Amino acid sequence: MIWTDLGGLVLLNLAGAASPGPDIVLITRTAVRSRKHALATTLGIQVGVLMWCTLTVVGAAALLNAFPTILEFVQIIGGGWITWMGISMLRSGWAERDNPPVDTDEAEARLGSTRSSFWKGLITNLSNPKIVLFLAALVAPLLPPSPSVSTAVIVILALWLTSMALQVGIVLVVSTNAVREKMLRAGPYIDMGAGLFFLVAGVSLIVRGIVGLL
Repeated sequence: MIWTDLGGLVLLNLAGAASPGPDIVLITRTAVRSRKHALATTLGIQVGVLMWCTLTVVGAAALLNAFPTILEFVQIIGGGWITWMGISMLRSGWAERDNPPVDTDEAEARLGSTRSSFWKGLITNLSNPKIVLFLAALVAPLLPPSPSVSTAVIVILALWLTSMALQVGIVLVVSTNAVREKMLRAGPYIDMGAGLFFLVAGVSLIVRGIVGLL
């Protein structure tokens, strides 16, 4: 595999990773409240990204194209989780609208444990099949038909590490004290906006999955 091909794969992957979706919205929403929770969320998301990248490179993602019914069920189940997340964010934001955090420490405390943030990130990523559809449609065709082990490892690491660098960069920018303090009182409305996004995305996935099964 030549370096220009690898560069093309990385650029396509970064374009997909930067596009608005549940992962980016969850990271941004969390980073406004806490850097360490946002980094835990990003770590969870990236465990999912590593899995999807590995499946794509070794060819397993092609199974979803060969057996689309699997994808429909992933969309329905994943859409259910994302919808539940959206409802939770809406309820949390609505409850806090008249009682926003008084400072950044309280905003961080209301997020709970970093472990829960990690699991939210992981499950949110695994619940959204957009990444595997993107990788299968755009990245997989650029891969060699039967990549060697070394090529597969290089491609997986390149896709994964660049995606992680992008998301960690977003966290570090959004979670600066200056940004957090300015956005503090807007936190409940950010939660409601993120919740609405998750709700629409989750319902769309469920509908798409049901329509695909019919």
